[in-house]
Amino acid sequence: MGIKGTQLANEIAKSLRQYTSEVEKSLDELKGEVSKEAAEELKSSSPVGATGKYAKGWTVSKIGTSLVIHNKTDYQLTHLLENTHALRNGGRSKPLPHIGPVHDKVIEKFEREVEKRLSQ
Repeated sequence: MGIKGTQLANEIAKSLRQYTSEVEKSLDELKGEVSKEAAEELKSSSPVGATGKYAKGWTVSKIGTSLVIHNKTDYQLTHLLENTHALRNGGRSKPLPHIGPVHDKVIEKFEREVEKRLSQ
């Protein structure tokens, strides 16, 4: 008595589905953790300004299966503060890079954690 070819194929497919489900769940958890950390870091590293509204405005939103980190209150300032822009008096502002460094750090951490979780 032995295993038929179709039974073996079904068991392999079942195991692969289970593994895929576990990996997806783990990556979704990691995605949530890392995005929340990024939003918190942006809140602490963003320019405060007079009201502090810009720095407090960082949040995470879910769009489909993706998580998006954005500034809910002053989204129009992100590019102007991160990069330089013209001033009324004809000069240029100093760039205040605060998004790029957090982005690079978060990507590196996410990749490192994915490798760690998949190697277990």
